[in-house]
Amino acid sequence: MTMANTSPAVTMTRTGQANSAGSSTALYLKVYAGEVLTAFETASVTMDKHVIRSISSGISAQFPLVWKSSASYGYINASGNTGTTAQTLTGTAINKNEKVISIDGLLLADHFVNNLDEAMSHFDVRSIYAKEAGIALGTQWDKNILQQTVLGARSSTLITGGNGGSVQTASGYGTTGSTLAAGMFDAAQTLDENNVPENDRYMYVKPAQYYLMAETTAVLNRDWGGSGVYSEGTVLKVAGIHIVKTNNLPTTNITGGTVTTHEGNFSTTVGVVTHKGAVATVKLLNLAVESEYSLKEQGHWVVAKYAMGHGFIRPEACVELKTS
Repeated sequence: MTMANTSPAVTMTRTGQANSAGSSTALYLKVYAGEVLTAFETASVTMDKHVIRSISSGISAQFPLVWKSSASYGYINASGNTGTTAQTLTGTAINKNEKVISIDGLLLADHFVNNLDEAMSHFDVRSIYAKEAGIALGTQWDKNILQQTVLGARSSTLITGGNGGSVQTASGYGTTGSTLAAGMFDAAQTLDENNVPENDRYMYVKPAQYYLMAETTAVLNRDWGGSGVYSEGTVLKVAGIHIVKTNNLPTTNITGGTVTTHEGNFSTTVGVVTHKGAVATVKLLNLAVESEYSLKEQGHWVVAKYAMGHGFIRPEACVELKTS
């Protein structure tokens, strides 16, 4: 009795097709200018701006959270002023908690390159596909971090007596550079009041809002404490906060995914202000790109992967700016 082949069908990447459609030889033997047009690399902007912890085994890591201590006078007299009578020490409780961040699972970007297609190509197919697969994972990394940052801004405190995140709303955040800059000053005040360190503060915005601020005289004018270059369309800081331009800030309603902990309605989010210690990544398997030849399928698999988890650990260091 002949057993049926139950192997799943393989969707091949036809390198000779234009935009994955039409003739499989459409791009072959054409004159190239020495390079292949690939998608612009969306470089990760968050990797050096948050906490990263590596683990060698397991599925999660614990992040200890400790709140403030308090102080009192140890010597008092009958009038309540400092004196020479020893006050009995009773101990001062410090509230503490922990945040557990679990690995999201194994995130993959996989492609199959047909052997014959590769042989007919005028460029190194596998190296380009490997790079693009790695970029896809780096982009997802940024998206997860920024979604967690916004969720942190919407969270209550993780420690009894502590401070939660903050959300600021103004209809002009998305359309007026001066309004958005003013919101950054308000966010800086909030972080100050929450005793968040002044160094390593960042604001993530989409390119449209970044250039709105770059066009705003008050933001760039050095006499007013601005920092930026109008001719280059750059704005470096507002209220001591570094401004980071990224396409990976969540601005849609994200639902129905495999990892639900990163989901939320971000459709009115314009920017998020945060500190380096606000969000953490747990790294089990670092980003890696692999390529392997399949004799059965007569081609190469190109696979990029990592196993990590992400979560906010200091909501008081997160401020969301939204329009409604």
